[in-house]
Amino acid sequence: MKSVLREFLIFGLKEARACLFAGGFFLILIASKTVHVPGLARYDFILLMALLLQAGMLVFKLETWDEAKVLLLFHAFGLGLEIFKTNPAIGSWSYPEPGYAKVFGVPLYSGFMYAAVASYLCQAWRILDVELEREPDPRLSLALAILIYLNFFTHHFIPDFRWVLSVAVLVLFWRSRVAFTVTDQRRRMPVVLSFLLIGFFIWVAENIATFGGAWAYPDQRMGWRAVSFGKIHSWTLLVILSFVLVADLKRLKTRLAGALPGGRTQEAD
Repeated sequence: MKSVLREFLIFGLKEARACLFAGGFFLILIASKTVHVPGLARYDFILLMALLLQAGMLVFKLETWDEAKVLLLFHAFGLGLEIFKTNPAIGSWSYPEPGYAKVFGVPLYSGFMYAAVASYLCQAWRILDVELEREPDPRLSLALAILIYLNFFTHHFIPDFRWVLSVAVLVLFWRSRVAFTVTDQRRRMPVVLSFLLIGFFIWVAENIATFGGAWAYPDQRMGWRAVSFGKIHSWTLLVILSFVLVADLKRLKTRLAGALPGGRTQEAD
């Protein structure tokens, strides 16, 4: 029992370490509700602090440059989705407060919300020595990830295929396991379960963030109310997209490393 409790504690600490950027950004969102800098809009304050957080992660070597590049990629993906979703013709949610650092009405800090998910996956992958076992054909998983991302846009104009895509995820990843090491023993978990758990905790964080006024859904404009449970499904699909892209990028880096002189095949950071 002592051994189990010790491993559980260490797992919690390592998970907290993997959430360092995501947790820091989350605290910035909360602090921005009460911290006011004269002449600086709240949205701009969040962006400035997020950039400082990112710089600090690199300076203190808590994050590798390769991981920072992945976060930049997800920041771009997320910002594109935010611009589309907040378009008045779509109106999925809004950023009603003023700010200078905005693109088409979307504050630039919003991309960090998506980068935070990727940051957790990259950090956990390295800290817990994650391996994907019985992984599906990378071409199929990448195609599925692309379809998931496109569905976030297309369901406003054509039927929503998220449930079809969810079934495809179950079929494709049913046999897959994620292997990780907490102390000295290798543990395994169904990949689909890990997707759902991460999606759930993002939903919890989203409720706290909207309560703090980071953004607002249409039904929250007259007063805060809990984010619908349906968003867990959406966040889970986003986690799957992030997971597949991070896994593919790590696989690509490993192949490129193996092609270097001397045949170096070290594991990607």
